[in-house]
Amino acid sequence: MIDEHSVALPPKAYKSDIKPIWCPGCGHYAVLNAITKTLSYLRLAPEQTAIIYGIGCSSRLPAYTSVYGFHGVHGRALPVATGLKVASPDLTVLAVGGDGDGFSIGGNHFLHACRRNVDFVYVAMDNEVYGMTKGQASPTTPANWEHSKLTPHGTQIRPFQPCAIALAAGATFIARGYSGDPGNLVKMLVGAIEHPGFAFIQVLSQCITFCPEQKQWKHQVRDFDLSEPCSDPVQAAMLLYGDNGLSTGVIYANPRPVWPPEQQTAQDGGLAAMTEGFAL
Repeated sequence: MIDEHSVALPPKAYKSDIKPIWCPGCGHYAVLNAITKTLSYLRLAPEQTAIIYGIGCSSRLPAYTSVYGFHGVHGRALPVATGLKVASPDLTVLAVGGDGDGFSIGGNHFLHACRRNVDFVYVAMDNEVYGMTKGQASPTTPANWEHSKLTPHGTQIRPFQPCAIALAAGATFIARGYSGDPGNLVKMLVGAIEHPGFAFIQVLSQCITFCPEQKQWKHQVRDFDLSEPCSDPVQAAMLLYGDNGLSTGVIYANPRPVWPPEQQTAQDGGLAAMTEGFAL
């Protein structure tokens, strides 16, 4: 919700003086702009906002902002973001990462962030490749991708399905955006931040350096064409499994109690009161 009592800052106020060093044409530039526009629209104070990040091209993003940030180790952005939000519930917390950082070494943390439902946003910039380490296949790389010297015949492994996994693991807000459609990406980010609980956004963010075929995404990406997000996980699952991974929009939104429970701050009931009804 927009804080009407706060001072409205322009998007550039949320950017640092450090110039991004992503490759020309990288989709991450648009994700950075969408995040700063979202923070500006919601009038979030930079000192009350934190972006947590791991390793990879995508994890350079917080250095280009003026908000607080914490550089975690590879794959560990989500547990750090979880701890920060639980310890400082008044902060607006975002975690950012890529498909390698988030779904390979960080895959286990992704599952448990979804099921715990702590109130923060995870933005995964998915370019289906390890860009920083020069083009190796990632968990979301198509099985027949043959452009890497390490996998000249493709991986022959079914790619990870981030939104479907998030749904199965218990995420309460799931969306897929496209860096080439920054306006809709801002709308998704606003909805994710305002959503009470863990919100996951997979952003199709092209890496035209190592995956030049991704230039075609601008012709292939389309809307899910939903009048409103699914609230039934079965309906959402059918939608996801019937899609080729290039449809965008808020797919699923179904709030449930966030962790920790409200009574943690309302009363000193000890660990039993904190965890009652929640599987840790």
